[in-house]
Amino acid sequence: MFKLTKTSTQMCTRNLRTTAGLFQRVPMSKFDPETDVRENLALLQKNVDVVKSRLRRPLTLSEKIVYGHLDEPETADIVRGESYLRLRPDRVAMQDATAQMAMLQFVASGIPRVAVPSTIHCDHLIEAQLGGDLDLNRAKDINSEVYNFLSTAGAKYGAGFWKPGSGIIHQIILENYAYPGIMLIGTDSHTVNGGGLGGVFVGVGGADAVDVMAGIPWELKCPKVIGVHLIGEISAWTSPKDVILRVADILTVKGGTGAIVEYFGPGVNSLSCTGMGTICNMGAEIGATTSIFPYNERMARYLNATERGDIAKIADNYKHLLESDEGAEYDEVIEINLSELKPLINGPFTPDLCTPVSEIGARAEKEGWPTEVKVGLIGSCTNSSYEDMTRSASIARQAQAKGIKFKSLFTITPGSEQIRATIARDGVDQPLRDIGGLVLANACGPCIGQWTDKTSLKTRRTQSLLPTIETSQEEMMPTLILMGLLHPLRLLQL
Repeated sequence: MFKLTKTSTQMCTRNLRTTAGLFQRVPMSKFDPETDVRENLALLQKNVDVVKSRLRRPLTLSEKIVYGHLDEPETADIVRGESYLRLRPDRVAMQDATAQMAMLQFVASGIPRVAVPSTIHCDHLIEAQLGGDLDLNRAKDINSEVYNFLSTAGAKYGAGFWKPGSGIIHQIILENYAYPGIMLIGTDSHTVNGGGLGGVFVGVGGADAVDVMAGIPWELKCPKVIGVHLIGEISAWTSPKDVILRVADILTVKGGTGAIVEYFGPGVNSLSCTGMGTICNMGAEIGATTSIFPYNERMARYLNATERGDIAKIADNYKHLLESDEGAEYDEVIEINLSELKPLINGPFTPDLCTPVSEIGARAEKEGWPTEVKVGLIGSCTNSSYEDMTRSASIARQAQAKGIKFKSLFTITPGSEQIRATIARDGVDQPLRDIGGLVLANACGPCIGQWTDKTSLKTRRTQSLLPTIETSQEEMMPTLILMGLLHPLRLLQL
């Protein structure tokens, strides 16, 4: 059990009025004192009761949360895969690249204040080059006009502003805003990461975000529901990432389109909360609307570790609401035995091309894939939690003890300032540095192509294993092998 360290600086600002009787509230986060999780879950329960009385059937977890956020639950047309739902999300999140146009549109609306709690996160515009502090300072200089606009617009219209260096939007949300039963929309495809904490998180365009901030219902085609039944227990070298790699292998990159992927079964309890977030995060690669796990003790532990224990207590009282009803039906069900699951690699070329690690060398040779690993990325929003960092550091220590030298470059991207400060406090980052790893800023960086490796620009042709991209242009960035497709441990297994 770990406890996140408190950061020394206030990374988020929010301009909110205080409210009488605040001590009775349980806010979504310490940055949103006017919100009340207890009130939100009570309304969710009320709406779910209305819908169940109409449909007269058990509901899956995702149905409860989606239908529980209907604008008019008494009259809404509800048909999976056919009808369009008008929904009232609890909050909005935007990253700095997409937030610019969204906030400009909101300003143009003339509305004085956002209708729902909203946040802006500066993580996409930081280019990785030399390392954390150097890259962060350079980004602040280059993007000063953008950051100034977003921070002042946020202050004026009531949207929270997370400064450059505070972390990747999805990790920040998991640590501070996500909770079981919430519905959140975000202007980034990997917003779905939050499903690891039992809510419905959906990536949308900026126009949808503006609608919700303006108090207009958000429209979504009623999603189908794909059930993933997990049995057994995850163990040994297998990681949560292998679960979603196997799901991608089964469903393919189009298999989740128009559906929510809902995990259930006894195997869920062997996964950590951040591990469940990793699984949900990569659900975007199979086209899913979002993915979700039922509320359990692992989520409660994470809420307590991130100083949101009061939310866990409320969620305990609503546990029946935060899991599927007995007898609920899915449009499709697949089963995965975690005890039999092996470490996997997906790619190259497509995230649904699945190969066991033990077979990747032979298959690469047979298929004619490039076999020289150029760069490995430990981090990104998919696997940058404390759990991921400690697992990687453990292997690094073992490699150093055996005198193993690394042939490829690798970078480390903490998911947030809390994660960076915590791994520094616990000495987790040092083994990675000792064997040559470069710690980058708490931002998206290489995973979204915001990366320039000066040492590799001398080579006119670059190759890598996953995914494979070749270029003959000197000024194009070297290829990454791990664009969200490979767990950080795999770099050290190859």
